[in-house]
Amino acid sequence: MLLALQGAVSQGVLWGIMVLGVFITYKLLDIADLTVDGSFALGGCVCAVLVVGYGVDPLVAILAAMLAGAVAGAVTGFLHTVFEIPAILAGILTQISLWSINLRIMGKSNTPILANETIFSRLSDLTGLPQSTMATVCGIVIAIAVIAALYWFFGTELGSALRATGDNEDMIRALGVNTKMTKMVALTLSNALVGLSGGLICESQKYADIGMGTGAIVIGLAAIVIGEVLARLLPARLTAGFAARLTSAVVGSVVYFLIRAIVLQMGMDANDMKLLSAIIVALALCVPVVWEKYRLRASYSKGGELGA
Repeated sequence: MLLALQGAVSQGVLWGIMVLGVFITYKLLDIADLTVDGSFALGGCVCAVLVVGYGVDPLVAILAAMLAGAVAGAVTGFLHTVFEIPAILAGILTQISLWSINLRIMGKSNTPILANETIFSRLSDLTGLPQSTMATVCGIVIAIAVIAALYWFFGTELGSALRATGDNEDMIRALGVNTKMTKMVALTLSNALVGLSGGLICESQKYADIGMGTGAIVIGLAAIVIGEVLARLLPARLTAGFAARLTSAVVGSVVYFLIRAIVLQMGMDANDMKLLSAIIVALALCVPVVWEKYRLRASYSKGGELGA
């Protein structure tokens, strides 16, 4: 049980980097970018092929996975901004294309890297700690670095313009900002993080699979909502600010994978995981609404009693 929970934490942190990518498009631009399912697998496929087929250093392979994800996001951004295809449809088109592209890259449905060195096995050899532990530690360090970089970026002029595009596109366009450019940057940056996460997961689980990104957008949305629900349970002074929102997304990812691990340990069929994911997302979306309605009803009742 403890090993399963440790593995869930490790997976949650590494997937949390993908969730940060989804956060950029979903929370800042209000776009559910379906490119994620394809770009996540693209990152894993690129990483595996470079490590196995070309003997590339595993760290360089992960950076290449990040670059590949960025290219996929740029394609979606190009379709959306230049040809004015709706963002969700542009994401679907890119996602469908990436299925075939990923098969072309690997030449088969999966590529194992069991016999090859990864950044986690390298760190394990240096420290003497298990690879599972190093995956968790390394994931936390990378997640903190990504959160810090995003916090800095969104404090710059370009980052502020990107956030303003999601808040009020007409207003920021009236101020002379090229909203097409900000959307392109957001989609590219988002999928770069998704590709990075795909490369890390590939090296963590020691294989890449054509279907490894299936449902990634659902996991991302679930993690974001779970993180927001948990943040509401804490004092406002701890959850206020952009850095806290980014952190809550990663924490939500860890909690999501812990829930999955616990349910599997209780005997749930692994084939029902998609159903479980849908239920988790539905509950995470419904609970805040129900709670808010309850609070409003309670406040009205108190007001009536005082008035009487």
